[in-house]
Amino acid sequence: MAVVEEAKLRYLDFLSREDRVRHHRYVEEMKQYDLMRSGDGAAIAESVKLWDSGLYGHVCDDPLRNAKYLFVTSITLATRFAIEGGMDEEDAYNASDLYIQDVDRCESVAEVRRMHTDMMTFFTWAMADLQKVDVHSKAVAECMDYIHYHLHERITVAMLANHVHLNPTYLSELFSKETGTSISQYVTDRRMEAAANMLRYSQYSLGEIAQILAYSSQSHFSKVFKKQMGVTPGEYRKANAQTGIWPE
Repeated sequence: MAVVEEAKLRYLDFLSREDRVRHHRYVEEMKQYDLMRSGDGAAIAESVKLWDSGLYGHVCDDPLRNAKYLFVTSITLATRFAIEGGMDEEDAYNASDLYIQDVDRCESVAEVRRMHTDMMTFFTWAMADLQKVDVHSKAVAECMDYIHYHLHERITVAMLANHVHLNPTYLSELFSKETGTSISQYVTDRRMEAAANMLRYSQYSLGEIAQILAYSSQSHFSKVFKKQMGVTPGEYRKANAQTGIWPE
């Protein structure tokens, strides 16, 4: 029996997409983690740049094992910085354990590289999420957190209300008052934000992105994306895809 459904694994895998580092000057190496701790998306690009520089350490003659060792080093630092930044210790350590288990199953350096990018993205987004919590009530903050981690699933007001033990109508009014937007629009905004990052930084097909983000079909996803972003997913990827991040 699968411990976690595929869509959830793939979504969490995505949440962490963008990084790599090693044997640079200490200040250069720590910069990405400082950015990550503050929830700054620049951490992702910084980590990719360091990983791709070729100046990361050599700890094993076998390229695959070397990459895995470097991954473990990086996620250990990322986990500590995340906890220092306010992330729940148990959440941070559990995420670290899951990533290390996954990277152990990687069969190529390219897979490890992609996993590392996912990992940095996951922690960066998690930290960015924490920055918003202080300005909202506990219930709204918990809803925002739930939405962030469940974009791969169907999300309804009733589900969120049950999660925070509030009346659905009251929660909708509270959420709208504190955030300036409805729950449904907030969910759509976060999904489109995730989709835009996948289109920029991943090689997922449009169909895969639609599935990961819990859309009923690729056409539905594309329709929502164009309405929100003003261009189709394909047009967005063509104009914004980051080259040089994914190995051929």
